[in-house]
Amino acid sequence: MRQPWRVAVVGGGIAGLAAAVRLRDRAPAGTEITVYEQSGALGGKLRTGELAGQPVEFGAESFLMRDPTGAESAAVALARRLGLAGRIVHPTVGQAALVVDGGLRPIPGGTLVGVPGDLDRVATVARPAADADTDGGRPLVGPDADVSVGALVRSRFGDEVVDRLVDPMLGGVYAGRADDLSLVTTMPALARTARVEHTLVGAVRAAQAAAPRAPGAPVFGTLVGGLSTLVEAAVTASGATVRRDAAVRELTATGTGWRLTVGPTRDPELVDVDAVVLAVPARPAARLLAGPAPAVAAGVGALDYASVALVTMALPQPRLPELSGFLVPSTEGLLIKAATFFTTKWGHLRRPDGLAVVRASVGRYGEEAQLQRPDADLAATVHRELSAVLGTPLPAAVDGHVQRWGGALPQYAPGHADRLAAARAALRAAHPTVALAGAGYDGVGIPVCVRSGETAAEEIITALGGSAR
Repeated sequence: MRQPWRVAVVGGGIAGLAAAVRLRDRAPAGTEITVYEQSGALGGKLRTGELAGQPVEFGAESFLMRDPTGAESAAVALARRLGLAGRIVHPTVGQAALVVDGGLRPIPGGTLVGVPGDLDRVATVARPAADADTDGGRPLVGPDADVSVGALVRSRFGDEVVDRLVDPMLGGVYAGRADDLSLVTTMPALARTARVEHTLVGAVRAAQAAAPRAPGAPVFGTLVGGLSTLVEAAVTASGATVRRDAAVRELTATGTGWRLTVGPTRDPELVDVDAVVLAVPARPAARLLAGPAPAVAAGVGALDYASVALVTMALPQPRLPELSGFLVPSTEGLLIKAATFFTTKWGHLRRPDGLAVVRASVGRYGEEAQLQRPDADLAATVHRELSAVLGTPLPAAVDGHVQRWGGALPQYAPGHADRLAAARAALRAAHPTVALAGAGYDGVGIPVCVRSGETAAEEIITALGGSAR
């Protein structure tokens, strides 16, 4: 292998940038790393903007502090590596609510993404099916099986638990439906215990016991100054050459590596590299792999995505409940699926003038037509629905922003993990110097995307001959 290595990272979201940092840390000195981002902005769904004179997240809002084993999450570890650990802050108000019958009710504790481990605790928002969660003498899920979250929970707890608890929880994260989403991919801890336990209550309790949390330990964190500081610090630490507005249109295998076709068709740039990290969504990745690995491309490209819009408003001295926000079941018939009271939830964002920043998420999978409305219409509908849920007219916004994220959230159908494992195994066997990274493969959330990028970087280092550090 020629030295120095030349590695292309296609995609400048947090997965791609985490890959670039790991390559810089572990690859031989002098490795040339280039990040290609087809848009003008790095960070993907991490985007800090400004509203009413202060930083506001127009994309991802926070990250989990711990991974499923209870250890420090990959996002926290990356922040520490980048010298940002001192900027991590936590919510000052953690209680959220559900909209039930048009009003707000506190989300009951003791659930796992809405799936209860104690049926009595959820009675204030949903009535579990009586005596359905019986011990049938065998595990809930077979050793190699995957089911939708909705199918499993409906069969054990009934429709109300799914419609009023689980569906809005998953909808807030994935903009999808519990009946369509894979248990293995969206709730891996529960999937593991469901392969052993005979009741769903038992499986939830076993999953909770396997990842204990110290009382009072924060679940979520964010960064003072906004999550774009993580993006900026990662770019600096990676030492990568960053190419913005640089679409990679084709990937071709050469005798010694890969040739990238970059830029417009009428004036393409050809770049030769030794290895490639594809840190882009599934469909763009499939297009790039269609030539060198058509079977892998077919498997990867089958993943569908949901689109969402985030409507953020600055409201002068509104009457807001002491909640971090609320989730909305689809059965309520509202356009809003979730709302966050930023300046209530995050103490570092509170303002002495009483100006409140509220953000609502709009858009569920299969309802993309709702997002065709103009920005002003979306904002007016959100304002009206927020007023109705809170039971009091909200003041007119003094500033606002509508951020549209088209095709942003992967919809992991049952069997996703097996399909991905097969695709990766085939890619590794045929083309070990190409690796996939990002939410389309390993799950949503900043820690998962960071870990995905770091793992892809390690695979590239191994394929090129190992670390020199």
